[in-house]
Amino acid sequence: MSAAEEPAEVRLKRLRMRSARRGTKEMDLILIRFSETELGALGPEDLDLYEDLLSENDQDLYAWISGQRPAPDRYGALVARIAGVMSQKV
Repeated sequence: MSAAEEPAEVRLKRLRMRSARRGTKEMDLILIRFSETELGALGPEDLDLYEDLLSENDQDLYAWISGQRPAPDRYGALVARIAGVMSQKV
């Protein structure tokens, strides 16, 4: 079944699981928080982009989200949104 055929709630659940099982604790914590607070508000195209982002290396993701290195243009707005969630107080 392709992502386009997958029911929305199943896709969100799968993406939340992928967000939580990254490989580094830092990225687990960052992406779990983002997925819990923002994932349901993303449209289909942004979900596709988020799914692509999850395929990136954790060290690269952390550098982009923490501002140590600029994110590739295609991920810029999404990475800024993730960083924004991280800067909010819990």
